[in-house]
Amino acid sequence: MTAVAAGPAELLRRLCDATSARLAGAELRERVARVRADLDAPLRVAVAGAVSSGKSTLVNALLGLPVAPVDAGECTFVVTQYEYGEDDGRITIELTDGGVVHSRLLPGHRLPDDLGVEVSRIRRLRVALNLPALRTVTIIDTPGMNTVTAVNERAARSMLFGSGEEDDRAQAMIYVLRYVQKFDDTTLAEFRGLTDACGMSCVNTLAVLGQIDRRGDEDDPWPTARRLAAGGYQDLRTSVFDVVPVIGLLAETARARPLGDDEVAALVRLAAMDEDDLEDYLLDLEDFRTAPDLPVPAEVRHRLVERLHRYGIRAAVEALRRGEASDAASLADHLLRCSGYASAGRAVTGSVAAGLAHFARRADQLKALDALTRLRKLARSPALGSDRATLDALAAQLDENKPIATALGGLRIFAAAEALGRGTLVLNEEMTAELLRLSRHDDPAEQLGLVAGASREEIAASATAASTRWRTLAMMNEGRTAGHRARDVLTVLEDMAIAALEEPSQSSPGGGRPLPPVRIDPAAIETLRAAPMVPAGDKRALELLLAGTELAAQLGAPPGAPRAEIAGYAAALSARFRVLTHRPLSLRQRRAAETLCDAYEAIWSQHHQDGSRPR
Repeated sequence: MTAVAAGPAELLRRLCDATSARLAGAELRERVARVRADLDAPLRVAVAGAVSSGKSTLVNALLGLPVAPVDAGECTFVVTQYEYGEDDGRITIELTDGGVVHSRLLPGHRLPDDLGVEVSRIRRLRVALNLPALRTVTIIDTPGMNTVTAVNERAARSMLFGSGEEDDRAQAMIYVLRYVQKFDDTTLAEFRGLTDACGMSCVNTLAVLGQIDRRGDEDDPWPTARRLAAGGYQDLRTSVFDVVPVIGLLAETARARPLGDDEVAALVRLAAMDEDDLEDYLLDLEDFRTAPDLPVPAEVRHRLVERLHRYGIRAAVEALRRGEASDAASLADHLLRCSGYASAGRAVTGSVAAGLAHFARRADQLKALDALTRLRKLARSPALGSDRATLDALAAQLDENKPIATALGGLRIFAAAEALGRGTLVLNEEMTAELLRLSRHDDPAEQLGLVAGASREEIAASATAASTRWRTLAMMNEGRTAGHRARDVLTVLEDMAIAALEEPSQSSPGGGRPLPPVRIDPAAIETLRAAPMVPAGDKRALELLLAGTELAAQLGAPPGAPRAEIAGYAAALSARFRVLTHRPLSLRQRRAAETLCDAYEAIWSQHHQDGSRPR
C-alpha cells in the first residue's frame, strides 16, 4: 500500500517527538512538549478591539450564548478563554502567582459580576462550555484597548492573551474596529504594528467593522458599510484576511439572547401603528423609550432599544408587516440575516461567519505555521553540550532549503503572504493581488482570478503565465528572504498547472467499472435539505447522494472514475459537510450532518486504501 503524504502538522509532530527524545534539559523538553500539544489542540482565535467597539457582544454571537459581559465589570478587564469542556459552566481562574481558583457560571450561562478574586491577581479565566464548535476552535475574549498601539511585542501579547510568553498566544485574531468614515494613516500604522507584534498577518487576521447601524442619518446602513469595508480591505489587505461589516448587537440577540414573548408581542403592536408615527418616535430613541402614548410599556421599549437599537426595531417591524416573520424563531432568523453575521450561500469572504469558517478549514495549517515559528525561535535558545547540538540539528531541519521545509507545502502561500505584510517581500500591484487571491481562496479558479467553473486548460494556462512572473522574481532575489518566498509561490503555481493538466489515469485500480452506490439514511438527508442554514450547493450534493445509481454519481464524480478519484471526492465532501457541524443548527440537524461526514469518510477510507493497493 502506498503511504499517504503527511501534512504540515503531522511532520512537525514527528519533529517535536524526535527533538524531545534527544533533549536532556527539562525546560527545553517542556517547551517542545507545549508546541507539540498545541498542534493537537483546538485553534485559538482571539477577539480583540477598542473599548466599547462591540467586542464582547460579538463574542456572545460567536458562542451562541450570553456569556461575555457587555457592561463594564470585573470580567471585562481580564482575558477570558472559552474552550470545550464536558463540565459545562466550570470557570478556572488562573492567578498571576501560578495558583488556580475554581468557580461556575451563573444560571443562563453568565459570568458572575464578582469573581471572588482581585482582578489584579488574575492572569486569565478559562470557561468550559459543552459546545461542539469549541472542539475545533477556542474563542479568547480580550480586554478592550483605547488604541491599537502596542509598545512592544511582549506588551501586546500580555494585553491580548494574558502573558507576554511566546507559548501563550492566539493563532488567529478577529479585531473589532469602531465604525469610521475612513481609516486614517495613524490608525492603519497602529493596526499593522499590533498585528505584527502579536504574530498576526493577512492569513490569520479578520477585521470587523462593528456598530454599523449607529449612524442616525441612514435608514439602511448597509450600502455605506459595504463600501467602507471594501475600502478598509484595500487599506489593510496585507495585514488582514478580510474586512467585514456586522451589526453585532443583532447577531447577539439572534444567536445568544432570543427575544421573549413580551418583546415579540410589543413588536407586533408597534408594527400595527401608523408607519410615519412610529418613524417619528424612532428618530429620537429617548422619545421612543419615554413617550406615554405608545401601545407598549416603557420598560419593554427600553429593552427593545438595548437589544435591537433603532435599525433592529425597524427591521423587525418591517418583517412583521410584510409577513416575513411571525414569532420569536422567525424573527431571530430575520435579525441574523440583517446583522450581516453570516454570508449568503458558501461565500468564502464577506462576513464574520465566513471568516471564522475560513480559519476552521485552515486550522491545521495555521497551527503548523505557529508551531514552525515557535520551533525556530526555540532552536535559537541558549543551551550547552548535547542540548546545543540537538537545537542546532532542529534549526538545520527547519532551514529554508531542507526537506521538511519543502514538505510543508501547505504553508508556502501563508509564508509568502506574511512576508508581504512585513515588507520583506515587495511586489507590484498585479503580483500583490495575485498572492492575496492565492491566500484567501481554496478553489484553483478563484485563486487565479478566473470565473467559476473555468476549464482545466484555462487554469493551467493562467497558472503557467503567473509562474513566469514569480520565477523571474525568485531569480532576481536568489538567496534572500524575498527569493525564498517567491519560490514558494512559484512552486504552488507550478503544482496547480500540473494538477490541472493531469487527466484521470485510465489504468488506476478500479477505474472504468461502476461501483455500487452506498446506502445513506434518507432521513438524515431530508433533515439537512430542509434546514435553511444549509447552502444551495450543499443541498445539491445531498440530492446527488440520494438519487445516484452508482457511487461516482452519488459523489458528483465522472462516471467510472477510478477509486483514487472517488476517494478524493469523498474527502472533499466530508470536509465540506464538516463545516456545517460548526453552524447554528438544531441538535437533530447537527447529528444528520455528522452522519453524512462519517459516511463520506468511510468511503474515502475504503477507496483510498483500495486505490493505493498495487494489483
